[in-house]
Amino acid sequence: MLNGKVLDGKALSAKVREEVKEKVNAFVGRHGRPPGLDVILVGENPASVVYTRNKERTAKEVGIRGALHTLPGTTTEAELLHKIDELNRDPNVDGILVQLPLPKHINEERVLDAIDAGKDVDGFHHVNTGLLSSGRSALVPCTPIGCMRLLAESGISLDGAHAVVLGRSNIVGKPVAQLLLKENATVTIAHSRTRDLPALCRTADVLVAAVGRPELVRGDWVKPGAVVIDVGINRIERDGKFVLVGDVAFDEVKEVASAVTPVPGGVGPMTIAYLLSNTVDAATARLSRLVRHKGVFLEAAR
Repeated sequence: MLNGKVLDGKALSAKVREEVKEKVNAFVGRHGRPPGLDVILVGENPASVVYTRNKERTAKEVGIRGALHTLPGTTTEAELLHKIDELNRDPNVDGILVQLPLPKHINEERVLDAIDAGKDVDGFHHVNTGLLSSGRSALVPCTPIGCMRLLAESGISLDGAHAVVLGRSNIVGKPVAQLLLKENATVTIAHSRTRDLPALCRTADVLVAAVGRPELVRGDWVKPGAVVIDVGINRIERDGKFVLVGDVAFDEVKEVASAVTPVPGGVGPMTIAYLLSNTVDAATARLSRLVRHKGVFLEAAR
């Protein structure tokens, strides 16, 4: 048995936040203000309330101006779009995040596409997803970037490795597959219709589980020495108590894999850390574009 290395996302996210602090300080020195992250919460979903407050607090800890806009669950789609338009136009807002899920009467796709692509720090806008799929620079969803940093921490070489991604969502599955391809991995995306899923998983040098099914991946699904990234977070009852578990049976997989992420404390902290990183990157890129545009206008006026 290998008794694999546990990839500590909590410790690594602290390192990422320190990197973000340095970038924030440089940004403030250059532009005289901190980057601004504005989060919109519609309704009072308990989990969403906790997530958004954590994002606001963590942003402020690294020097980003964080603001949480809470709207009632009765907010109409038109009212939400108007709020997004306000933030799109605000020059001090560099990143906009609309917390999901939205109330059922609001079209999620329409809302996400209303965000200025340059301020889309979640990386969900169709412009950013299109840029990512074509291998160009883009704002990338935070969880997939966090997964890639954890893979780098594991020490595995992705060049030529076979990566199996369980899940085909636009939030994790598809973008993490694109990032793995960019690192020259050979990528297979598996989903609910995939035949003989355990056998496929056993061929993977890297296995990314993002399906939202508690402890689906068992120890005998994993190739000895593989690296396993568990994106799932599921609340289940065990021994009369509610606990959080991933999509991977951690205790079993740890005995087979060379490295594995825990739940909680693995991918989750990395997601928030890279939201902050995306915000600084978006702010820097946006102000650089404004400077270039002003330079063109000044040159044209001469």
